[in-house]
Amino acid sequence: MTTLIALAVAAQAQPAFLQFETGPVRPVALSPDGSLLFVANVTDGHLQIYDVVDTGLWYRGAVPVGLDPVSVAARTDDEVWVVNHLSDSVSVVDVDELRVSRTLLVGDEPRDVVFAQGRAFVTTAHRGQHRTDPSLAAVPGAGDPQLTTPGVGRADVWVFDAEEPGAGIGGTPEAILQLFGDTPRALAVSPDGATVYAAVFQSGNRTTALPEGVVCDGFEAAGPCFVEGFRMPGGNPGPAVNVDKESAPEVGLIVRYDDTLGFWADELGRDWSNAVRFDLPDQDLFAIDAATLEPASSPVTSVGTVLFNMAVNPVSGALYVTNTEARNEVRFEGPGIVGGSTVQGRLHEARVTVVQAGQATPRHLNPHIDYAVTPAEKGTKDHSLATPVDVVVSADGATLYVAAYGSARVGVISTAELEDGSFDPSKASASYLSTGGGPSGLALSDDRGWLFVYTRFDHAIAVIDVATGAQVDRWALHTPEPDWVREGRPFLYDAQRFSSNGEASCASCHVFGDLDHLAWDLGNPDEIVTTGSIPTLLGVVAPGDINGTGNPNDFHPMKGPMTTQTLRGMQHHGAMHWRGDRAVGTYGDDPFDERLSFKNFVVAFPGLLGMRSIPNESEMDAFAAFTESIAMPPNPLRALDRSLTTEQQDAFDFYVSSERISDGVPIGDFGFNCDGCHSLEPADGFFGTAGLQSFENEPQIMKVPQLRNLYTKVGMFGMIDVDFTDGGSSAHTGDQIRGYGFLHDGSIDTLFRFFSAVVFDANGPDIGFRSDAERRAMVELMMAFDNDIAPVVGQQITLTASDDVLVNARMDLLLASAERPFVSKLLGGEVTDCDVVAKAWSKGRVRGFLYEDGAFTSDDGTAPLSVEELRALADGGSVTLTAVLPGDGHRLGIDRDGDGVLDGLDSCPYEPNAEDQDTGCSDTSTKSEPPQDTGTPPTTDTGTGTAPTDGSPVEPVEPIARTGCGCDASGSAPWAFVGVGLLLGLCRRRQ
Repeated sequence: MTTLIALAVAAQAQPAFLQFETGPVRPVALSPDGSLLFVANVTDGHLQIYDVVDTGLWYRGAVPVGLDPVSVAARTDDEVWVVNHLSDSVSVVDVDELRVSRTLLVGDEPRDVVFAQGRAFVTTAHRGQHRTDPSLAAVPGAGDPQLTTPGVGRADVWVFDAEEPGAGIGGTPEAILQLFGDTPRALAVSPDGATVYAAVFQSGNRTTALPEGVVCDGFEAAGPCFVEGFRMPGGNPGPAVNVDKESAPEVGLIVRYDDTLGFWADELGRDWSNAVRFDLPDQDLFAIDAATLEPASSPVTSVGTVLFNMAVNPVSGALYVTNTEARNEVRFEGPGIVGGSTVQGRLHEARVTVVQAGQATPRHLNPHIDYAVTPAEKGTKDHSLATPVDVVVSADGATLYVAAYGSARVGVISTAELEDGSFDPSKASASYLSTGGGPSGLALSDDRGWLFVYTRFDHAIAVIDVATGAQVDRWALHTPEPDWVREGRPFLYDAQRFSSNGEASCASCHVFGDLDHLAWDLGNPDEIVTTGSIPTLLGVVAPGDINGTGNPNDFHPMKGPMTTQTLRGMQHHGAMHWRGDRAVGTYGDDPFDERLSFKNFVVAFPGLLGMRSIPNESEMDAFAAFTESIAMPPNPLRALDRSLTTEQQDAFDFYVSSERISDGVPIGDFGFNCDGCHSLEPADGFFGTAGLQSFENEPQIMKVPQLRNLYTKVGMFGMIDVDFTDGGSSAHTGDQIRGYGFLHDGSIDTLFRFFSAVVFDANGPDIGFRSDAERRAMVELMMAFDNDIAPVVGQQITLTASDDVLVNARMDLLLASAERPFVSKLLGGEVTDCDVVAKAWSKGRVRGFLYEDGAFTSDDGTAPLSVEELRALADGGSVTLTAVLPGDGHRLGIDRDGDGVLDGLDSCPYEPNAEDQDTGCSDTSTKSEPPQDTGTPPTTDTGTGTAPTDGSPVEPVEPIARTGCGCDASGSAPWAFVGVGLLLGLCRRRQ
């Protein structure tokens, strides 16, 4: 506890550190011959390479790739592809020379890559600056993402010829396949290599939110009513009051399509089909013919809500998909006494879905949990697996290994028992493997009987003997993350520590610190009304039943459906939740203190997660410090130079207009332009909100929300017109990919409809939108809304000897961005759009450079190179340029460990050692070969074996002292003169 208290104090004055909490997808892979292990170092932008030997692992080297690498796949023993999530790129790595030979540019936020039929398949979101690049004009599927067009699939798979990925600026894909889902994640290949499977990440669960305007007023006592001529079955199921008999506000309702009933049903079984104006087929899993690139079979439905990863049984061909299934159609948090229901401890159930012959059979990983008992009985969590993010299958097809990110363990499951439904975690958990916190990447060596596990919390790679559970070896990966970030991360994910049943965590809904794209009714009828002090725009004109109580400053505990909000970018935005209601709570009342608001979420640990107690204030400070380090990613729809199109500029002029207001009346303080409500002031850290509330003709007062991630919510088209919008179409639109759109409850299908709301009507000569053209322009601006991070951050280009004018133009764009002024409070005020770093194969190694003052500073202390001199280095191999966060260039370019010794002069550039000026380690030609296999197992195992089943918490596994650079202080390879046993004690430096 002392550590946490000290951490909390330090966090108040912490130096700026930003990260994106990017979720690893498939960060560990073996070479085809099993002799090498590849690990994507997500926090440090490197591919780590290890020799696999009888004693465990031996560090071979690290290759700088793109920002936030999340997946790695070996095409051959000497070529590896790395997917860079934030850089929108794929790095093709030459293993022998430890360098990037080619960088492929793809769509937004790529996540996985596999090979089949001589092709490479890469999953990306259906957006991003590169999919509209002129160099892809002839590629099928490229071009306009059609963000305002109904019925468009938004899950892309980029397909490249793996041998010759194209001569374009960033490669030229053969095609961009468009699947009818929303953003894919995992890929897998059938045993015969003929079929590629692609899974939608957050595919939904056939639920949607009805706007308050279609639910009859009067709660459970209300009879049927008519909206736009359509019959609605009744009111909200209620209750209509909380425990103190305070009237609740009228709210919307979450409904789910019931296949058995054949209609959209609520918890009372009432038919709401008249209120839902689209169909939601919920296509989760797609099979692609790797030869023809056509569908190999019909899409598979009902696999899960959030699909993390999948693996194919090499014997039977069965597909195993790790996922969670949301229960957001169930209302309320807390004890469920007054309301009669609760999701306490049961938010998203952890599952593996077995797919055979196109049919999905979900299997709950934790059927032993009695959800009716909260807190759960002692010992329940000992058998639980939470957040199953990766999966591998043994070569004989008999055993499944599941990385449980929130459980510090890997589940070891019989595939036969999983498939026939006899799997019993109360018995199987005795074989689960203890790993340390955050296991998120797996690779299996059947020949050796070893499982390689990447553990995110301590940022290490472990080697575990699957037969005994003993840890064979463990290597720490270099990370720039401060201790307070690493120590705060478990609060988000650790279900063992922060729930009573071992399945629920904050990350159940805030997936990798973001959201689950669902709405939840997490009101609590057993709670009391609270009152806040957030300044409210137009509050004086609110009706007498506002917030249920009639007081604009009240927060009624029965708030109705609200979509999950992201934890990204919470800095400088004050009160939290859609209503700002966490400004009031356990730790006080302050409408503009986001740290206090976050700490007031402490009640969610027992109320939602079912924790037996609550974290103390120092622990909540640690959690808050971690979440405040998470930034919004760059906007993938804004031009890389931050320029606006003509349409976007027209909308921006309207947004900040001093002549025309968008809302209210032109009298005193009762009318304002868009910026007057959704403040855009980068110098103050405001990107859509200044922390105020506003009355906008809804039954509740809402906080003005930020506007930086609206592009992620596209995909719901069709809704019945209600009084709030007044004038839109109520036509049925057919199949769509998403059940939630915009507004606090996700009930408004499109931004265009939102801008048609009555509050934005042209109610006078100087008020509101004047035409649909103005509304469409505003939609375009919202999609490309400004951010704390410039859109160019992460972008890459690799120069080679055969570069053309387009490649050189992109290099010029990156360099211009490094000189363009940018204002961001998050980044420290006056900065530039980015720093630019370069990695070049030169002098027998990969040299690093930082662009500053018009030239490239080298990592070896030699004279800076001009731009032309750096370009010339590509003639001898390749040069990769990357735009990185302002301030990160020095570390990522020339001083990786930040110890003040340039990488080219540092004997150990992966761990601070400023007193050591030797050069031997940085020259790969001095590296010795790994020790010869001896056939003798190591004698330094510290593994804790299988996970405990005695009710004690799972403790992190202590790393073996194996973090070496492979050089001692003299720059010599220590294994050249000592035996293996002594070597294990000498190699202690980070790679």
